[in-house]
Amino acid sequence: MESSINYKKTQKKVRREAQSHTHIRRKSSSSASSSSWCCSFKSPPKSPEALSLSKATTPPRKSATPDTTLSKSLSSFPNSPQSVKSSLGIVGRIDPRRILSPGRVSPIDSEPSADEAVRIRNAIAVPEEVATSAAVGSAQALNLTDLVRGEERVCNGADDGGGGGGGGDERLVFDVRLNLKGKRGGCLALELNSEVLCENSSIFADLVADCRKKAGGSGLSLCRIEVPEVDNLGVFRETIELMFEDDITKKLLKMGAYRAIDILEVSANVKFRRGILSCLKYLEAVPWTEEEEEKLRRLFSKCKFDDATSREILARLDFQDSVSLQQNLPTRLIWSITACKNGKARNELKSLVKGLLCRSSVYEKDNLDIKKEDLYAIAISCLSSLGALFEEACRPTPQDQADMKDSNRPSLESISWQVDNITWLIEILLERQIAEEFVEIWADQKELARMHSIASPMIRYELSRISATLFIAMGTRKLHCQAELRFGLLCSWFSPMLVDFGWLQRCRKGLDIRQLEEAMGQTLLTLPLKQQYEMFMEWFRCFSKHGAECPNLSKAFQVWWRRTFLRGS
Repeated sequence: MESSINYKKTQKKVRREAQSHTHIRRKSSSSASSSSWCCSFKSPPKSPEALSLSKATTPPRKSATPDTTLSKSLSSFPNSPQSVKSSLGIVGRIDPRRILSPGRVSPIDSEPSADEAVRIRNAIAVPEEVATSAAVGSAQALNLTDLVRGEERVCNGADDGGGGGGGGDERLVFDVRLNLKGKRGGCLALELNSEVLCENSSIFADLVADCRKKAGGSGLSLCRIEVPEVDNLGVFRETIELMFEDDITKKLLKMGAYRAIDILEVSANVKFRRGILSCLKYLEAVPWTEEEEEKLRRLFSKCKFDDATSREILARLDFQDSVSLQQNLPTRLIWSITACKNGKARNELKSLVKGLLCRSSVYEKDNLDIKKEDLYAIAISCLSSLGALFEEACRPTPQDQADMKDSNRPSLESISWQVDNITWLIEILLERQIAEEFVEIWADQKELARMHSIASPMIRYELSRISATLFIAMGTRKLHCQAELRFGLLCSWFSPMLVDFGWLQRCRKGLDIRQLEEAMGQTLLTLPLKQQYEMFMEWFRCFSKHGAECPNLSKAFQVWWRRTFLRGS
């Protein structure tokens, strides 16, 4: 009894140890398998997960049976690029056991069975003639086929109502093969109906007639026509397609003006009359961009179109009999701007016309220019108006009307408006490098200089704005004139500039004060040293009295001092 109890205890102990060893073996085996699969490039151990991978790594054995050959030709990974891009165009089935997760893909093989392999082989064995006839029968007549880089697709079928001799619902016979050779490589083959082609293009009508004449007059043979050196194969094909359309304008609306110009050029080359008229009618009715306008101008310089619509387009491109008008137009524009009384509109028009008359403008034309005499005539007219306004503003008011508002007295706005016109004209003269004479004209304005001394500070500083424009041009090397003219300008307007500088700082009106100070100093340094001495002494006295109300010419004064007294040291 006691021995049997000991025996049972021993058996239980043995079973527990066996179970623990078995558990340890399974755990170690699982960890080893996982380690080998994840961290080694060796083939993984045989397991349900690595079954297909082990099959793929082992060399395939040769088999004489077609089922085995077909199954081996399909990749063991149905979702791999090799199986998807197979020469048979067959996508393998994905096994439902296959686990597709973001982290990994379980390579479970899903090779087709023997029955499936036979069925696939039978599907592949479809006769080539049957497949070709099915493809031809499904294509439509007007889906014109292209031969690009050696890949050809043949189109046939019924016409779906194309115009230009398409024949309504009757079937078209594609008896012309049109081979197009691109100028930059590539080719295009179109199979067309000779009746539609000849009816729309006299060029192709002659080519088809010559081809049939060489073939012995047989109308059943395929006529082959080749067009070399084609600039744009796509545009040529679209032009041919329009021959089969009833409403060409509707197609042009979808293409746009830029493409319509290309089609117009091809239509003119092949003498496609209907296409030419439709393109001209469409282009005349739509606005153009600058690029489209230049492209259309180049086309009309190469091709001649005998149609009323083409004359309307030419009228939009070229201004006929307008030499005298173009010569007078800039002058008329400038006169209009100087007479404009709306400040905002005047500033907008000044920027516009100045940009058009600029030497570097893309709009500059050889015959669209303004003469120097016309510009100076306008400038002198503005100076005369400014002098009249100042004379009226400086006229003494009678004592009995001192407290009454004189409605005839010119406003500050009128004087400022004329000064703006003059400074704008100076900018145009400077850009054309013909402003030297204006320096002399402004230096001789003795009457304006006299009225400056008696005028109110609220209006007299406007005259110094004109002087500031000339000083800045000289100091920045944009205006070159003789020493006598520079000295005359400084003698007339340097003192008024010192007096008005405080007002210029408060009412800048676009004036750069720091640039003005620098330019005044540089202009003074262009004079002889003796003349510089007179000007700098006057500035020194004014600056010592008024300080910040006077321009700071300290840098230029130091240069003058060094050049005068320290040359020998």
